[in-house]
Amino acid sequence: MFDALMRVFQSAKPRRMPEPSPQRQSNPRLAAAVLMVEAAIQDEHFCERERAMIQSLLIRRFGLIEEEFVQLMATAEEQNKRMVQLLGYTSDISDTMEMAQRVELIGMLWDVAYADDRLHPDEDLLIRRIAGLVSVGDRDRVVARNRAQARHAVEQHVDQPAP
Repeated sequence: MFDALMRVFQSAKPRRMPEPSPQRQSNPRLAAAVLMVEAAIQDEHFCERERAMIQSLLIRRFGLIEEEFVQLMATAEEQNKRMVQLLGYTSDISDTMEMAQRVELIGMLWDVAYADDRLHPDEDLLIRRIAGLVSVGDRDRVVARNRAQARHAVEQHVDQPAP
């Protein structure tokens, strides 16, 4: 009986181990862009002011030229449509950015949230979640928010016509 069982096992074809999936490359530019798009659509309206804010922030932060921005934004919007969780993108941020850069990113997200002149509760919640996932503490998140509010108030004041 034992010999018969051994022959069955020995005659069986060896199972081929599945190929490991290629390791995904971290891309902090794309991760930041996807998160900014997500912040912009939280109020279900992605307005031109939010898009312009994202453009300004990404070009300044990553030193992009116009063509690079257009390609990055197209990829970010496509990935955002298919996104089911934030974790992959926030992991890219955590793995590739120093703490000061992560705090800066949170400030950039606040800038996007305030670009349309109002903060939607879902935008606030999203930024809180992202801050937690990239290990930015409450104090730094609030400081970044206050700075964004101050920048937004100055921009809003400058845009208003003089009496």
